[in-house]
Amino acid sequence: MTSTRYFIARVAQAFGYVRRSQRMSDAASEMHLLREAEAFLGSAIWERVEPIEALSVEYWNLRKLIKERDEVRERLALCQERLDKAHEERSTLLNNSPETNQELIEERQKLLAELEQLAYKRDQIVADAREVRRAYVGLKMKLEVLTNDPSAGGGLEELSRVKSRLLELKTRFAELKEERSKIGALIEEGDAKVDLVDEKLKEQRQQRRVQASEAFQVIGEGNKEISVLRAESGLLDTRMRQLYAEIGRYVSRNASRDVACAVAASPYHGLVDVMRALRRSIALNHKLAGNS
Repeated sequence: MTSTRYFIARVAQAFGYVRRSQRMSDAASEMHLLREAEAFLGSAIWERVEPIEALSVEYWNLRKLIKERDEVRERLALCQERLDKAHEERSTLLNNSPETNQELIEERQKLLAELEQLAYKRDQIVADAREVRRAYVGLKMKLEVLTNDPSAGGGLEELSRVKSRLLELKTRFAELKEERSKIGALIEEGDAKVDLVDEKLKEQRQQRRVQASEAFQVIGEGNKEISVLRAESGLLDTRMRQLYAEIGRYVSRNASRDVACAVAASPYHGLVDVMRALRRSIALNHKLAGNS
């Protein structure tokens, strides 16, 4: 509020036109602007106020707080770096299969394919052996009939041929049985290899879960530490802002009568003039509202 507007408002009040709530609202808005300007001015010139004895406490407190804040920010950056690394490690562990894990999976698939082929071959041998046994039983029955009833035909030559064929079938059955045993042993060996691979995969999955758990723990601890550091940094910023405001308030109030304050505020002479005008306007608004 300017002097002219104040005079006009006083005349209006003389005629009963009172706007107390509006004056208080204007004063509050101007006070907010003034406080912001004081904090800004203080933050901009605090390094220039060292020679001002009245501000030595604020100056040296700011030096101390800024050092503490920088240390907190450095710790915060390191903590954030560890947290980001833990998140990346957790994501890698949960979403990607390690190369060794993939090799074991491929080995397992290969073993299962071989076992499937062996099982198919064993089934074929069993089927062949069943046919051989069937033929053997039939010929044995034929031999029994020819032996008990010579009149059935064939004579000695036929008996000799049947006996020879029975021996061949018996030998073939023994060969098939031995072959089946060998394939059975290969299948057992293959099953043992699959079990071993499964055990290795289980160990790796367990190891990944442990590593992921460790990453989760680091993340949890990191989040807690970051919260504490951010709170500490916030408190430091609040205290520094208070000191900036005190410096800006003192310098702006005394710039016109204290050479040291004028020198400190010289880069912001225009802002000091605005702040002086705001203080006058606030005082006039309070006076119009009847608070002075």
